Amino acid sequence: MASLSTNDTIEQTVTGLGYDLVDIERTGGGLLRVTIDMPYVKDAEQFINAEDCEKVTRQLQFVLEVEGAAYSRLEVSSPGIDRPLRSEKDFERFAGELIDLTLKAPIGVAATAGSTVSANQKKFRGTLEHAEPKDGVAGWQIVWSDEPAVKPGQKVSKKRVSAPLQALGFTLDEIHSARLAPVVDFKGRKPKAAKGAPAADAQPEN
Repeated sequence: MASLSTNDTIEQTVTGLGYDLVDIERTGGGLLRVTIDMPYVKDAEQFINAEDCEKVTRQLQFVLEVEGAAYSRLEVSSPGIDRPLRSEKDFERFAGELIDLTLKAPIGVAATAGSTVSANQKKFRGTLEHAEPKDGVAGWQIVWSDEPAVKPGQKVSKKRVSAPLQALGFTLDEIHSARLAPVVDFKGRKPKAAKGAPAADAQPEN
């Protein structure tokens, strides 16, 4: 049987402990950063805490030592407010949230008919919504308005005509990256996105 890659080993370890693997990142100096989250449960508020990170860190240290993985420091943490969305499960989980979306290729002239979007545009910010499937593949769309933001204390005329909503449909194969928009809510409303927790980081034992 072929040996697992380090990424596969990390994913199996994280999911085996009952968590979701969000991201694996290697940075300069040998830092191996692993981001985890709680499995999605509809309408449940579940957040990663320091104990969760420490639990995963201890287990990963053990399995990575067995595998002989090369790294100098391991850091396990929860997603930040700009959590990446990678799988279909992530998109299902965060439907209705404000996201930043980058396409692999510009949308093209045909897609800009009747809109103010440039044919060369690849980056969008808007609300993630379900859309009609495309060729049997689950469809998604991002919806936004070009309405300028209202500044605090600014009076808005009742006669003001709101800018129309715009929507762009896409499939997961068409996107380069997607993340929750890092918008901080100061009104006390609980966001659907997972809150961050302190990272647990460790160095491999010699």
